[in-house]
Amino acid sequence: MNLTDDLEQIKAMGHVRHFAVGEDLLREGDQAQSLFYIEQGAVRLWHNDDGRDITLQFFFEEQAVASFESFYLKTPSLFAITAIEPTTVQVIDGNLLRQRLQTDPEMIAAFTDHIAHRFIDYMQYFLNRIEQSQETRYRSLLVSDPALVKRVPQSELATYLGITPVSLSRIRNRVKKDQAN
Repeated sequence: MNLTDDLEQIKAMGHVRHFAVGEDLLREGDQAQSLFYIEQGAVRLWHNDDGRDITLQFFFEEQAVASFESFYLKTPSLFAITAIEPTTVQVIDGNLLRQRLQTDPEMIAAFTDHIAHRFIDYMQYFLNRIEQSQETRYRSLLVSDPALVKRVPQSELATYLGITPVSLSRIRNRVKKDQAN
């Protein structure tokens, strides 16, 4: 069996659900009981810090998302998952997934690999927030993931970069000016 087969088997355990822009797949404080595989659309994983949004990651087609900490520890989620585009997902029941992972070593290896890559992404995200200026973070994202910059609403992109929408607008204008020269 290969990763594609594992993925198809996991998706087959789920059911299709559609989410409108702004609709939560998971609310902060709820326990994650499902894994979502995005068929179409986009979502953001974010945290509310006393009324201030902090976006940690964006997920798009052919990616899986859950509040893995909540899912694994069976605790309330520290994060919300919200559609930023009309989104269609396969909702995979967590109990069925756990049962399958306990009996299939190849699937647990693929799942562990996915989790490891996600946490590597988190580590890079946090290092960038600590080490880079706001403008450097934006310029780096333009180079590393220009499709994300074009696709994600600017207000959510600002929360991902750790800046206000006004600051992002100013930075974008400076970058455009630099690129024109």
